[in-house]
Amino acid sequence: MSSTTTATTATTPAEQTGAHTDEAAALIGGARERIDALDDRIIGLVQERMAVSAVIQEARITSGGRRVNLSRETAVLSHYRDALGKPGTALAMTLLELCRGRV
Repeated sequence: MSSTTTATTATTPAEQTGAHTDEAAALIGGARERIDALDDRIIGLVQERMAVSAVIQEARITSGGRRVNLSRETAVLSHYRDALGKPGTALAMTLLELCRGRV
């Protein structure tokens, strides 16, 4: 015996957002558009940070230094933790990982 599942597509704004009223759906829709725009800006800033980090790493390596400066990374981790709490540390670790080894 086999069963097939059919996906239902949300059709109304309320169904698309999970809201129970059209007013709430409109608010959520607008807020989601703002979040999408913020995410695009954040991605651009991360890409810019990666490029700047590559310049720093190149200068450090060219001068005979190491690719990574652990005291600087510790300062970055502390900065994010102080600003955002424990999840900030995880965010900083992800940023540092993205920015390492691009040279």
